[in-house]
Amino acid sequence: MFHVKKPEMINKTIRMPQELVRQMEVLAQRKEISLNNLIVQCCQYAMENLSPEETNE
Repeated sequence: MFHVKKPEMINKTIRMPQELVRQMEVLAQRKEISLNNLIVQCCQYAMENLSPEETNE
């Protein structure tokens, strides 16, 4: 049976370089997704692709 899932989310304030945010805004707009969605995807990708030595620290 199909169940709609709503991921639990929290709000966090982070500081990012202005140019990086600008670049991400442009990419999000081109891909027709929200900036928030792009940032989540980027963070998930980074976490999944850490080198083994970085995950053991």
